[in-house]
Amino acid sequence: MVQTEHSIVSQVYAAKTDPETADMFIQQYMGFIRSETVKFIRTAPEDGHEDELSIAMLAFYEAILAYEKGRGAFLPYAARSIKNRLIDHYRAEKRHKNVISLHTASNPEEDSGELVETIPDTADHIEAYEVRTASQKEIQEFSEALSRFGLTFSDVADNCPRQERTFAACRRVLDFARSRPELLKRVEDTGKLPMNELASGSGTDKKTLERHRKYLVAILLAFTNGYEIIRGHLCQIGPAKGGSAK
Repeated sequence: MVQTEHSIVSQVYAAKTDPETADMFIQQYMGFIRSETVKFIRTAPEDGHEDELSIAMLAFYEAILAYEKGRGAFLPYAARSIKNRLIDHYRAEKRHKNVISLHTASNPEEDSGELVETIPDTADHIEAYEVRTASQKEIQEFSEALSRFGLTFSDVADNCPRQERTFAACRRVLDFARSRPELLKRVEDTGKLPMNELASGSGTDKKTLERHRKYLVAILLAFTNGYEIIRGHLCQIGPAKGGSAK
């Protein structure tokens, strides 16, 4: 049965807060995810491109978490997320210019096949599943922590600093807060951000902190309770080059 956009959006919003629903939704749209992967790599994901399919699945899940109705239809939004993730992956791969290709002949003097064929399959699919499950659990817990401040992941993404100067100021606030574990604990326990203390302790203008309060809440919470996966994502967030002040 062909689904309407309204029913898809309903599923997306249900999947945001329920990992089991998210898993079912991802499985339901594996054909779409695979198709978008094929469009990008121009070959079947099974032909040595399993990593790209995994990255596309992660991007689809991230699109579920970040999607809001005002961003248009969900599937085109998810397609853009998959494409952007794969582009980032290939850019990262290009940095390893001196790494020997696994598709190079293992012995050029003989018809010996490719190097990749000599490497045993050490993929631990159970471990990969456990990591994905742990990621979903951590994302859910962090989402609930943000909700105590009346925030969502989209709020945080929209409130990220756009200038290098402002981003550096937010990092100073984080550095100060991390040097005061009791302050981070107070934020977690009370659900309040001590703006005056953060401003004076970090030497940052209070107005700057107020403009980026949502982003600051997220990065401070990420360092309160072992959110290793979340911290990894937030620490990669930086100002866009040429971004306007915000």
